[in-house]
Amino acid sequence: MKHVGGKPDTRRTAQARAELRYPVACAAILRSGTSDKGDILATARVAGIMAAKRTDDIIPLCHPLPLQQAEVRFEIHDDRVEVFTEVETISPTGVEMEALTAASVAALTVYDMLKPYVEQTELCLAECRLLSKTGGKSHYRRRLSQPVPAAVIVLSDRVSAGQARDTAGASVQRTLEQAGFGPIDFRVLPDEADPLRQAVKDWLAGHRGLLLTVGGTGTSDRDISVETVEPMIERAIPGLMETARAYGQRRMPFAALSRGVAGMIGDSLIATLPGSRSGAEESLAPILPALIHVFEPGDPHDRHGAE
Repeated sequence: MKHVGGKPDTRRTAQARAELRYPVACAAILRSGTSDKGDILATARVAGIMAAKRTDDIIPLCHPLPLQQAEVRFEIHDDRVEVFTEVETISPTGVEMEALTAASVAALTVYDMLKPYVEQTELCLAECRLLSKTGGKSHYRRRLSQPVPAAVIVLSDRVSAGQARDTAGASVQRTLEQAGFGPIDFRVLPDEADPLRQAVKDWLAGHRGLLLTVGGTGTSDRDISVETVEPMIERAIPGLMETARAYGQRRMPFAALSRGVAGMIGDSLIATLPGSRSGAEESLAPILPALIHVFEPGDPHDRHGAE
Protein backbone atom coordinates (compact mmCIF):
# COMPACT_ATOMS: atom_id res chain seq x y z
CA MET A 1 0.00 0.00 0.00
CA LYS A 2 1.43 3.37 -0.98
CA HIS A 3 2.40 5.60 1.92
CA VAL A 4 0.44 8.88 1.84
CA GLY A 5 0.99 10.03 5.43
CA GLY A 6 3.33 12.81 4.34
CA LYS A 7 0.88 14.33 1.86
CA PRO A 8 -1.39 17.19 2.94
CA ASP A 9 -5.16 16.85 2.83
CA THR A 10 -6.88 18.72 0.01
CA ARG A 11 -10.41 18.75 -1.35
CA ARG A 12 -10.47 16.18 -4.14
CA THR A 13 -13.19 15.30 -6.62
CA ALA A 14 -13.50 12.84 -9.47
CA GLN A 15 -16.12 12.29 -12.15
CA ALA A 16 -16.50 9.09 -14.15
CA ARG A 17 -18.74 7.67 -16.87
CA ALA A 18 -19.84 4.15 -17.74
CA GLU A 19 -21.99 3.01 -20.65
CA LEU A 20 -24.20 -0.08 -20.87
CA ARG A 21 -25.54 -0.93 -24.33
CA TYR A 22 -28.75 -2.90 -24.79
CA PRO A 23 -31.59 -3.68 -27.24
CA VAL A 24 -34.19 -0.96 -27.79
CA ALA A 25 -36.81 -2.69 -25.62
CA CYS A 26 -34.68 -2.14 -22.51
CA ALA A 27 -35.05 1.63 -22.64
CA ALA A 28 -38.79 1.38 -21.96
CA ILE A 29 -38.15 -0.89 -18.97
CA LEU A 30 -35.72 1.61 -17.47
CA ARG A 31 -38.06 4.52 -18.07
CA SER A 32 -40.99 2.72 -16.47
CA GLY A 33 -39.15 2.21 -13.20
CA THR A 34 -40.53 -1.29 -12.84
CA SER A 35 -39.01 -4.74 -13.21
CA ASP A 36 -39.26 -8.10 -11.50
CA LYS A 37 -36.62 -6.87 -9.03
CA GLY A 38 -37.98 -3.33 -8.60
CA ASP A 39 -36.87 0.08 -9.85
CA ILE A 40 -33.68 -0.65 -11.78
CA LEU A 41 -32.12 2.82 -11.76
CA ALA A 42 -32.97 3.52 -8.12
CA THR A 43 -31.34 0.23 -7.15
CA ALA A 44 -28.32 0.89 -9.38
CA ARG A 45 -27.88 4.33 -7.85
CA VAL A 46 -27.72 2.88 -4.34
CA ALA A 47 -25.36 0.16 -5.57
CA GLY A 48 -23.03 2.75 -7.07
CA ILE A 49 -22.96 4.84 -3.90
CA MET A 50 -22.29 1.75 -1.78
CA ALA A 51 -19.49 0.75 -4.15
CA ALA A 52 -17.84 4.16 -3.84
CA LYS A 53 -17.89 3.80 -0.05
CA ARG A 54 -16.45 0.27 -0.20
CA THR A 55 -13.84 0.72 -2.93
CA ASP A 56 -10.97 -0.13 -0.59
CA ASP A 57 -12.65 -3.51 0.01
CA ILE A 58 -13.03 -4.15 -3.72
CA ILE A 59 -9.78 -2.85 -5.24
CA PRO A 60 -6.57 -4.15 -3.61
CA LEU A 61 -4.26 -1.52 -2.11
CA CYS A 62 -6.77 1.34 -2.35
CA HIS A 63 -6.84 3.57 0.73
CA PRO A 64 -10.05 3.88 2.75
CA LEU A 65 -11.27 7.45 2.33
CA PRO A 66 -13.82 9.61 4.15
CA LEU A 67 -16.27 10.62 1.43
CA GLN A 68 -18.09 13.93 1.59
CA GLN A 69 -20.18 13.12 -1.46
CA ALA A 70 -20.97 10.19 -3.74
CA GLU A 71 -23.58 10.73 -6.42
CA VAL A 72 -24.82 8.62 -9.33
CA ARG A 73 -27.09 9.76 -12.17
CA PHE A 74 -28.28 8.19 -15.42
CA GLU A 75 -29.11 9.27 -18.95
CA ILE A 76 -31.35 6.83 -20.82
CA HIS A 77 -31.04 6.47 -24.59
CA ASP A 78 -32.78 4.05 -26.95
CA ASP A 79 -29.72 1.85 -27.31
CA ARG A 80 -27.77 2.56 -24.11
CA VAL A 81 -27.79 4.02 -20.64
CA GLU A 82 -25.00 6.34 -19.51
CA VAL A 83 -23.94 6.32 -15.87
CA PHE A 84 -22.30 9.45 -14.45
CA THR A 85 -20.71 9.51 -11.02
CA GLU A 86 -19.14 12.22 -8.88
CA VAL A 87 -17.22 11.57 -5.67
CA GLU A 88 -15.64 14.07 -3.27
CA THR A 89 -13.29 13.76 -0.31
CA ILE A 90 -10.89 15.81 1.77
CA SER A 91 -7.88 13.57 2.08
CA PRO A 92 -4.23 13.04 1.06
CA THR A 93 -5.11 10.91 -1.96
CA GLY A 94 -7.61 11.07 -4.80
CA VAL A 95 -11.01 9.49 -5.43
CA GLU A 96 -10.63 8.43 -9.05
CA MET A 97 -11.04 4.76 -8.20
CA GLU A 98 -14.12 5.49 -6.09
CA ALA A 99 -15.77 7.30 -9.01
CA LEU A 100 -14.83 4.56 -11.47
CA THR A 101 -15.94 1.78 -9.14
CA ALA A 102 -19.27 3.50 -8.53
CA ALA A 103 -19.86 3.89 -12.27
CA SER A 104 -18.96 0.30 -13.12
CA VAL A 105 -20.98 -1.25 -10.27
CA ALA A 106 -24.02 0.89 -11.07
CA ALA A 107 -23.81 -0.18 -14.72
CA LEU A 108 -23.39 -3.83 -13.73
CA THR A 109 -26.42 -3.57 -11.48
CA VAL A 110 -28.47 -2.36 -14.45
CA TYR A 111 -27.04 -5.28 -16.44
CA ASP A 112 -28.07 -7.76 -13.75
CA MET A 113 -31.63 -6.42 -13.50
CA LEU A 114 -32.13 -6.29 -17.28
CA LYS A 115 -30.80 -9.75 -18.08
CA PRO A 116 -34.12 -11.58 -17.52
CA TYR A 117 -35.61 -9.59 -20.42
CA VAL A 118 -32.96 -10.08 -23.12
CA GLU A 119 -30.26 -12.41 -24.25
CA GLN A 120 -27.22 -11.59 -22.12
CA THR A 121 -25.03 -11.43 -25.21
CA GLU A 122 -27.09 -8.37 -26.18
CA LEU A 123 -25.92 -6.47 -23.10
CA CYS A 124 -22.51 -4.86 -23.22
CA LEU A 125 -20.64 -2.75 -20.68
CA ALA A 126 -18.98 -0.70 -23.40
CA GLU A 127 -17.03 1.90 -21.47
CA CYS A 128 -15.92 3.00 -18.03
CA ARG A 129 -13.58 5.98 -17.91
CA LEU A 130 -12.54 8.93 -15.81
CA LEU A 131 -13.95 12.25 -16.99
CA SER A 132 -12.14 14.66 -14.67
CA LYS A 133 -10.40 15.04 -11.33
CA THR A 134 -9.44 17.95 -9.11
CA GLY A 135 -7.29 18.39 -6.03
CA GLY A 136 -3.82 17.23 -5.04
CA LYS A 137 -0.66 17.96 -6.99
CA SER A 138 -2.45 17.99 -10.33
CA HIS A 139 -4.64 20.86 -9.14
CA TYR A 140 -2.54 22.82 -6.65
CA ARG A 141 0.89 23.02 -8.19
CA ARG A 142 3.95 22.06 -6.18
CA ARG A 143 6.46 23.25 -8.76
CA LEU A 144 7.20 26.68 -10.20
CA SER A 145 7.09 27.21 -13.94
CA GLN A 146 10.04 29.62 -13.68
CA PRO A 147 12.87 29.58 -11.10
CA VAL A 148 12.61 31.91 -8.10
CA PRO A 149 15.64 32.67 -5.90
CA ALA A 150 15.57 31.24 -2.38
CA ALA A 151 17.69 31.10 0.74
CA VAL A 152 17.84 28.53 3.53
CA ILE A 153 19.43 29.70 6.78
CA VAL A 154 20.03 27.00 9.39
CA LEU A 155 20.22 28.21 13.01
CA SER A 156 22.19 25.79 15.18
CA ASP A 157 25.04 26.29 17.65
CA ARG A 158 26.14 22.68 17.31
CA VAL A 159 26.00 22.51 13.52
CA SER A 160 27.79 25.83 13.09
CA ALA A 161 30.53 24.61 15.46
CA GLY A 162 30.95 21.37 13.51
CA GLN A 163 29.66 19.25 16.41
CA ALA A 164 26.60 17.93 14.56
CA ARG A 165 25.52 17.30 10.98
CA ASP A 166 22.67 19.26 9.45
CA THR A 167 19.83 17.19 8.02
CA ALA A 168 16.85 19.53 8.37
CA GLY A 169 18.25 22.36 6.26
CA ALA A 170 19.49 19.97 3.60
CA SER A 171 16.04 18.40 3.36
CA VAL A 172 14.39 21.81 3.01
CA GLN A 173 16.89 22.74 0.29
CA ARG A 174 16.12 19.55 -1.66
CA THR A 175 12.39 20.19 -1.42
CA LEU A 176 12.80 23.72 -2.74
CA GLU A 177 15.00 22.51 -5.60
CA GLN A 178 12.36 19.93 -6.54
CA ALA A 179 9.76 22.71 -6.47
CA GLY A 180 11.76 24.77 -8.97
CA PHE A 181 13.31 27.36 -6.66
CA GLY A 182 16.80 28.47 -7.55
CA PRO A 183 19.47 29.46 -7.16
CA ILE A 184 19.36 28.58 -3.46
CA ASP A 185 21.69 30.29 -1.01
CA PHE A 186 22.44 27.94 1.89
CA ARG A 187 24.20 28.92 5.08
CA VAL A 188 24.53 27.82 8.71
CA LEU A 189 24.63 30.29 11.60
CA PRO A 190 24.83 30.00 15.38
CA ASP A 191 21.69 30.70 17.44
CA GLU A 192 22.40 34.41 17.68
CA ALA A 193 20.19 37.32 16.68
CA ASP A 194 22.71 39.71 15.11
CA PRO A 195 24.19 37.27 12.55
CA LEU A 196 20.71 36.13 11.57
CA ARG A 197 19.38 39.67 11.22
CA GLN A 198 22.36 40.68 9.08
CA ALA A 199 22.10 37.55 6.89
CA VAL A 200 18.44 38.26 6.21
CA LYS A 201 19.16 41.90 5.33
CA ASP A 202 22.07 40.96 3.09
CA TRP A 203 20.06 38.41 1.12
CA LEU A 204 17.02 40.64 0.77
CA ALA A 205 19.21 43.48 -0.51
CA GLY A 206 20.04 41.48 -3.63
CA HIS A 207 17.05 39.20 -4.17
CA ARG A 208 13.30 38.94 -4.47
CA GLY A 209 12.21 35.48 -3.48
CA LEU A 210 11.73 33.02 -0.63
CA LEU A 211 13.79 32.93 2.54
CA LEU A 212 13.36 30.10 5.03
CA THR A 213 15.06 29.84 8.39
CA VAL A 214 15.42 26.39 9.92
CA GLY A 215 15.72 26.14 13.69
CA GLY A 216 15.25 28.50 16.61
CA THR A 217 11.43 28.32 16.81
CA GLY A 218 11.23 26.38 20.08
CA THR A 219 10.97 27.46 23.71
CA SER A 220 14.58 27.56 24.94
CA ASP A 221 16.52 30.76 25.62
CA ARG A 222 18.68 30.09 22.55
CA ASP A 223 15.67 29.86 20.20
CA ILE A 224 15.80 33.38 18.79
CA SER A 225 14.59 33.06 15.20
CA VAL A 226 11.07 34.29 15.87
CA GLU A 227 12.13 37.27 17.99
CA THR A 228 14.67 38.24 15.33
CA VAL A 229 12.56 37.80 12.21
CA GLU A 230 9.13 38.93 13.40
CA PRO A 231 10.03 42.65 13.80
CA MET A 232 11.38 42.63 10.24
CA ILE A 233 8.10 41.37 8.73
CA GLU A 234 6.06 44.10 7.04
CA ARG A 235 2.93 42.07 6.25
CA ALA A 236 2.30 39.04 8.40
CA ILE A 237 0.80 35.86 6.90
CA PRO A 238 -0.26 33.98 10.05
CA GLY A 239 -2.15 31.34 8.10
CA LEU A 240 1.05 29.76 6.79
CA MET A 241 2.42 28.68 10.13
CA GLU A 242 -1.04 28.00 11.54
CA THR A 243 -1.43 25.49 8.73
CA ALA A 244 2.03 24.04 9.36
CA ARG A 245 1.35 23.59 13.08
CA ALA A 246 -2.06 22.01 12.48
CA TYR A 247 -0.54 19.58 9.98
CA GLY A 248 2.31 18.70 12.32
CA GLN A 249 0.07 18.28 15.35
CA ARG A 250 -1.76 15.42 13.63
CA ARG A 251 1.57 13.61 13.37
CA MET A 252 3.24 14.31 16.72
CA PRO A 253 2.09 16.00 19.95
CA PHE A 254 4.76 18.70 20.19
CA ALA A 255 4.17 20.59 16.93
CA ALA A 256 2.06 23.14 18.81
CA LEU A 257 5.22 24.29 20.60
CA SER A 258 6.72 25.67 17.41
CA ARG A 259 6.45 29.46 17.46
CA GLY A 260 7.19 29.95 13.77
CA VAL A 261 6.01 33.08 11.94
CA ALA A 262 5.78 34.06 8.28
CA GLY A 263 5.17 37.15 6.19
CA MET A 264 6.34 39.51 3.49
CA ILE A 265 9.37 41.79 3.62
CA GLY A 266 9.04 43.91 0.51
CA ASP A 267 8.40 41.47 -2.33
CA SER A 268 10.07 38.56 -0.55
CA LEU A 269 8.46 35.94 1.64
CA ILE A 270 10.12 34.76 4.85
CA ALA A 271 9.07 31.87 7.08
CA THR A 272 10.67 30.29 10.15
CA LEU A 273 10.66 26.48 10.27
CA PRO A 274 11.53 24.15 13.17
CA GLY A 275 15.06 22.78 13.45
CA SER A 276 14.36 19.05 13.49
CA ARG A 277 14.26 17.31 10.13
CA SER A 278 10.74 15.94 10.66
CA GLY A 279 9.52 19.28 11.98
CA ALA A 280 10.95 21.18 9.03
CA GLU A 281 9.59 18.70 6.49
CA GLU A 282 6.14 18.57 8.09
CA SER A 283 5.99 22.36 8.24
CA LEU A 284 7.00 22.83 4.60
CA ALA A 285 4.84 20.09 3.05
CA PRO A 286 1.39 21.61 3.66
CA ILE A 287 2.37 25.20 2.81
CA LEU A 288 4.42 24.57 -0.32
CA PRO A 289 1.51 25.16 -2.76
CA ALA A 290 0.83 28.49 -1.01
CA LEU A 291 4.50 29.48 -1.25
CA ILE A 292 4.44 28.77 -4.96
CA HIS A 293 1.20 30.73 -5.35
CA VAL A 294 2.81 33.81 -3.80
CA PHE A 295 5.28 33.96 -6.69
CA GLU A 296 2.98 32.63 -9.42
CA PRO A 297 -0.54 33.81 -8.49
CA GLY A 298 -1.95 33.30 -11.96
CA ASP A 299 -2.79 29.60 -11.46
CA PRO A 300 -6.04 29.16 -13.42
CA HIS A 301 -7.22 26.42 -11.06
CA ASP A 302 -6.89 28.52 -7.91
CA ARG A 303 -10.21 29.83 -6.65
CA HIS A 304 -8.47 32.06 -4.09
CA GLY A 305 -6.21 33.84 -6.59
CA ALA A 306 -6.13 37.52 -7.33
CA GLU A 307 -9.20 38.82 -9.09
